[in-house]
Amino acid sequence: MAFTQIVKPIRCPSPTIPRRFTAITPLKTLNPQLSRHPPHALSRRLFLPSVSSIWDAITGGGDSNPREAIAAVRSGMQLFRKGDVSGSVTEFDRAIVLDPRQKAYLWQRGLSLYYLDRFEEGAEQFRLDVAQNPNDTEESIWCFLCEARLHGIDGARKQFLEVGRDSRPVMREAYNLFKNGGDPEKLVNDFSSGQASEYFYASLYAGLYYEAEGKSESAKFHITAACGSPYGQRSDDYMASLAKVHCICRNWSSDFV
Repeated sequence: MAFTQIVKPIRCPSPTIPRRFTAITPLKTLNPQLSRHPPHALSRRLFLPSVSSIWDAITGGGDSNPREAIAAVRSGMQLFRKGDVSGSVTEFDRAIVLDPRQKAYLWQRGLSLYYLDRFEEGAEQFRLDVAQNPNDTEESIWCFLCEARLHGIDGARKQFLEVGRDSRPVMREAYNLFKNGGDPEKLVNDFSSGQASEYFYASLYAGLYYEAEGKSESAKFHITAACGSPYGQRSDDYMASLAKVHCICRNWSSDFV
């Protein structure tokens, strides 16, 4: 999920409220550690002490526990990275109990639900999140992946969750592939000589597309390629961990997992 809000705050609906305090999304916008794509220029721990303070100041705190909720989300992410998908959902659900406002932003929970075959709940999670962040290409795709398992590809495509334009060319092409259909091999070929992150994402989403089609061998080929790519091996991107978790959940042997 693109992490653009830190440098470009969401437009304020009212001129009387400072722009930096509108449409607060603490798990994505203010906390690089809880973002899928943290900006390299900032420490991923930089905002951890302050995010819940800002949230409390704006909302009045109430009976919620945002600090504890953020700690639970962080714990859930760490468990997911280690391959404990069920444990990650337990922590994400605990975060919601501690601070129910967080549910609409827990894309991490949606990913975990997919790997537990809880597709209806996963689709609901992604739709909730896109309602808050209508330009999130990856959540649209993951919603499709969940709904394809429930209704088939054609059924999922009829209710495809449309979002705004992604700034990343590779994700624009991936979005069009899932929305309109096409050849996953073309997606990979188009970015095979591009940046390391582009090849990783092209391979990952080509594999996921094949999985939605029920073509497990093609899915395995591309997702293990994503795992073994330089970006898949070296990046701390949450999606690089997801590619490894995918292989574990599918019992795909790989030297890279």
